[in-house]
Amino acid sequence: MHLQTDVCIVGGGPAGILLGHLLAKKGVSTIVLERSSGVDREFRGEHITSETEAILKQHHLFEKVEVEGILRMKRIEFFAAGNIVKTIAPESAEGHVGIHVPQSHLLTAFVQESQRFPHHHILMNTTVTKLIQDEKGFYTGVKARKGNEELTITSSIVVGADGRFSTVRKLANITTIHKSHGYDVLWAKIPAPKDWEPTTRMLQVRGHQLALFTQTGEYIQIGWNIKDGSFPTLKKEPLKPLIEPLIESFPELKEIVLQHLQSWKNFVCLKVESSRCETWVKDGLVIIGDAAHTMTPTGAIGINCAMKDADILAPIIKGALSDQNTSANRLKMFEELRRVEIEIQQDMQIEKEDSFSKEFAETAVS
Repeated sequence: MHLQTDVCIVGGGPAGILLGHLLAKKGVSTIVLERSSGVDREFRGEHITSETEAILKQHHLFEKVEVEGILRMKRIEFFAAGNIVKTIAPESAEGHVGIHVPQSHLLTAFVQESQRFPHHHILMNTTVTKLIQDEKGFYTGVKARKGNEELTITSSIVVGADGRFSTVRKLANITTIHKSHGYDVLWAKIPAPKDWEPTTRMLQVRGHQLALFTQTGEYIQIGWNIKDGSFPTLKKEPLKPLIEPLIESFPELKEIVLQHLQSWKNFVCLKVESSRCETWVKDGLVIIGDAAHTMTPTGAIGINCAMKDADILAPIIKGALSDQNTSANRLKMFEELRRVEIEIQQDMQIEKEDSFSKEFAETAVS
């Protein structure tokens, strides 16, 4: 099957789906390709900042997301020996220190709003196998597989929004520098006890971070920082030493933890790294979000950076198409607007990771 569109977006996560929606609103025909079968995703970035909230409100999407279900965080608390040693409260104008939004809620709202545009299409269960180039080297589409069907999609611009293991980035031969941060993260989810407030709670256990994030639906997502590459060895050991500090710090969670965290199968391990690419653009091609700049979990900013990419890129693509100029030089405007901020944020993540223990030496309310 052969399809034609103005922009082919590879990756149906928050950045790809948002970009497709914003382009469709501008009258740009779009096809979004997503390899999974739906919008349900486990243990992905799910906290948005006030800046992202403002972007979604600007595009009249926030109220649609809110209908699906969100949870505003009241504060961030740092615990030591069972006591709160530091609290970060929200700015009065914001009213929260972050908003939990399940990715399924976010994507459902975006997809529903995009369905009213006949020139916008999303193809699930579709995997890109090849990038197409013309005789001048411009990228002009992709080849993909949807089940047993082979697809050829021609487009004026290809966007890689397909995450840290980006196929588009690999096929476009964009050089990437990966940086290990010395830790990985074990994620688990448990039901929240009655009256558990919507907060983010931080502890330090044997020099590593332990974080509890309240979620919509009355759940708590828990993240244990562990030495990078140590999970295969760790899961051969008893589970008790991992969960004991959690129970000691929050005895009200004991019964729930023991009931729901009974084996290593209850955990998901995320390999932590950040990355920087030599470029985010080529002739007829752009990469965004984790495909262009993988972030670590620190500060939960990855999803926010990716959606800001989409917001900045949409009018640039519209202008490039209007000018009939999809060269790297024209698309480079996007990278010039975003790269400095992204690299500053990556450096700040490293600073926060290196200085995490200092948070527990303070006794102030911020």
